Amino acid sequence: MISRQSIAIPSVLKVGSGALGEMGRILKEKQIENVVLYFGNDLIDLFGARVMESLQQQRVNVLEYRELDSVHMEDIVQLAFSMDNRAQAVVGIGGGKVIDASKYAAFLRKLPFISVPTSTSSDGFSSSSASLLVSGHRTSVPARMAYGIIVDTDVIKSAPVKFIYSGVGDLVSKITSLYDWIYEERQGVTVVNDFALMIAKKAVNSFVRTPFESVQDDLFLRELVDSLAMSGIANEIAGSSAPVSGSEHLISHALDQFLEQPQLHGIQVGIATYLMSRVQNHRYKRVDTIFTQTGFWEYVQSLQLRREDFEKAVDMAPMIKPHRHTYLHEEKYRNLAKRLLREDEKLKEILV
Repeated sequence: MISRQSIAIPSVLKVGSGALGEMGRILKEKQIENVVLYFGNDLIDLFGARVMESLQQQRVNVLEYRELDSVHMEDIVQLAFSMDNRAQAVVGIGGGKVIDASKYAAFLRKLPFISVPTSTSSDGFSSSSASLLVSGHRTSVPARMAYGIIVDTDVIKSAPVKFIYSGVGDLVSKITSLYDWIYEERQGVTVVNDFALMIAKKAVNSFVRTPFESVQDDLFLRELVDSLAMSGIANEIAGSSAPVSGSEHLISHALDQFLEQPQLHGIQVGIATYLMSRVQNHRYKRVDTIFTQTGFWEYVQSLQLRREDFEKAVDMAPMIKPHRHTYLHEEKYRNLAKRLLREDEKLKEILV
């Protein structure tokens, strides 16, 4: 008998102007009438009235309504099991912290998770994993693939532009993460899922070919959100983060461990993506072009990031995920990466 793999994909994807005001209708159409709402810090004042009005119009009951600021595993477990038993869905509205906390709480209670990101800083709003603090360390844990994704482009535009740049960096990183994944298969360490590979590749290729005049264009933002959502589905199909997280992510995770004030995830990942595309000798001109055209490089240059920090992160990278075998798990490529950090003209321009 041929076995069939079952994967979860979002049942709802609503991206556009004014989408936040349609939440009530969207939930009602899916026969969801009792929800808990979790907001990021200070977001109730910004968006609470709009969301509540939308839900009240459709007679969707809000059983709990609060802001969340913790990603400590213990706090999220307590949150999940104190949840009202009548809840039919968990709605997370905000940035990475509240999305991760909400999706993990939904996972623990086996409830649908509605993801409502207020920025596009990473693909976390669509992935089936959450980044939580476990015993004081950031750890990726299994969570719930979003049942629904609702993105209001007006809200995304109102966030600082650095969050858009972060999303650009995280999405473009699929160019190098996929190359790492294929490389791992050649080393006999893993088996690539061709369908997950195709989905992730189509996501990034569609995005980098999108015409735009500004990163705040509606078309650009819709394409960014759609492509980030596709990346999350590739993650689900593969059963791991390998299609969307390679050596460039290991560099970012290493930076998180020793920097006193790390930058946004996608910003660090984007810089590391360009570096690794040079190491891999794979599509680095395309990476450079999209970062130049979007203004990503201009923003990065203003941060005055230190070259020596990236050199240290390159050396630490293999220890972040010792079971992987990316390019950086080999000494010759780590040495090449460190040499490029000192000699590549673009990296010399953006790092100090």
